Amino acid sequence: MSATSGTLCDPVGELRDLLVDAARAVAGGGELPREPTLERPPDRELGDFASNAALLLAPVVRSAPRTVAPKLAAELAERLGARVESIDVAGPGFLNLRLGDAWFKQSLGAVIAAGESFGRPRAVLPERVLVEFVSANPTGPLTVASGRHAAYGDALCRLLQFAGHAVEREYYVNDAGSQVERFARSLAARARGEEPPEDGYHGAYVSVLAHQIPGAAELPLDELAQRGVEAMLDSVRATLDRFGVQMDRFFSERSLHERGAIESVLARLAERGHTYEREGALWLRTTAFGDDKDRVLRRSSGEYTYFAADIAYHADKLERLARAEEPGGARAIDVLGADHHGYVARMRAAWQALGGDPDRLELVIMQLVHLVEGGERAQMSKRAGTVVTLDELIDDIGVDAARWFLLSRSHDTTLELDLDLARREAQENPVYYVQYAHARIASILERAGEGREQAVRSCDLAASREHLAPAARELLLTLFALPVEVGEAVERRAPHRLTAYLLDLARAFSAFYRDCRVLGASEEGGDEDFRLAVCIAVRDALARGLGLLGISAPSRM
Repeated sequence: MSATSGTLCDPVGELRDLLVDAARAVAGGGELPREPTLERPPDRELGDFASNAALLLAPVVRSAPRTVAPKLAAELAERLGARVESIDVAGPGFLNLRLGDAWFKQSLGAVIAAGESFGRPRAVLPERVLVEFVSANPTGPLTVASGRHAAYGDALCRLLQFAGHAVEREYYVNDAGSQVERFARSLAARARGEEPPEDGYHGAYVSVLAHQIPGAAELPLDELAQRGVEAMLDSVRATLDRFGVQMDRFFSERSLHERGAIESVLARLAERGHTYEREGALWLRTTAFGDDKDRVLRRSSGEYTYFAADIAYHADKLERLARAEEPGGARAIDVLGADHHGYVARMRAAWQALGGDPDRLELVIMQLVHLVEGGERAQMSKRAGTVVTLDELIDDIGVDAARWFLLSRSHDTTLELDLDLARREAQENPVYYVQYAHARIASILERAGEGREQAVRSCDLAASREHLAPAARELLLTLFALPVEVGEAVERRAPHRLTAYLLDLARAFSAFYRDCRVLGASEEGGDEDFRLAVCIAVRDALARGLGLLGISAPSRM
């Protein structure tokens, strides 16, 4: 998916630019205190867009909003000319715009000309972005919860790349520490035909793996741990590949210990005066950077904490990001589990203690996933072995449905995934509904005949005789919002916005297809080329949005 092919096109953004220019003219060159809104009104009878620009302009020109609004409307109408039908003043000074067919036709032509770049937000300063996500402990298969992390992180990376950023995907492998030792002891016990320790791992996969490792019952624990972790990582890679997720790097925590990176970073922190010793333990002064208490780096036993390794890992990230050549600089995004809320403040503190800009580290906390079947929740625990793996979910509902449903709610809310709904190949299943809209358009274009699409792309849409029906206007307004929706999804780190947008676009197309005949449009006084152009633009937008979510856009259902 190219982020650079074609010309950037944002009809709604360009309309807002004209509104701002008109406001500046009324203000005699003065600036508005903030960006004016330009939104679809809840009551479509009021117009296509509503804006608060006059209310923002009023204090600048020292006049009442109702006095300023007609002047602003006149300035904007002059700039739009035949592209606007009416601009009305409502309430305390809101502007309601009803655009003319000329605006819709010109904008559709621009969308067609933009090609694959349509949807890319404007004015993006490219950054290098290192996104760490999934990072599940290599002591078991990826679970449905890990799948939510994978779907979210991958969709976010796709969005960032489409917006123009240079993105690296990274998986932090926790292949050191007590959980790996418990994993090794569990493998050894199963290899001997015994039960794992109470605090070990009890899933059936442990027994299977134990019998796949030659001599597991006699191997030293450290070697058994390494072999077990390597085998689980192979499984993780295979599952991620199946799920459409490709990592650029698997970063080993063990490597930090082996090359002395933890000792090195603690020495750096000590030189900066950020550490102290108390009761035989080494502490980091995280309270100096806003944490509620200082944190232990090395216990009195001499053992390093997980936090110490995490700091060494982030020091490595900082070093790599410092080499960024992008004009916007670089940042790190960590996608963390629901149990990591307490981790945020301490990691921000450590980042600053290392000399990092706190605004360049983002810590995204994911919430839990509950599988619902027959109205009841399934309980999941990796250590107890009562897990639903990501592979099992894919086997059940498929990659596309799994990704859609795991992305359908904001990452910071608990997700209930309805398996009964996800399995249905019916209109009430949202991913099926959106994919079906794409397939329907593909069928229309196939029936239009070979070479017809290319001919339509060459048409002068602005000169079309088409008189837009309400359903066509609504569909095009929804279509033209794609750059805004992508921009919001990138800015808010919210891929779920695209699922809502694509569902709206598919519904709007369904209404258009119901009300406006496409093939044979001339028989009802319409322009078949124009309506086919609408279909082409909507099909491409659906495919682009689904692609940004890592979901396929089938031509047949």
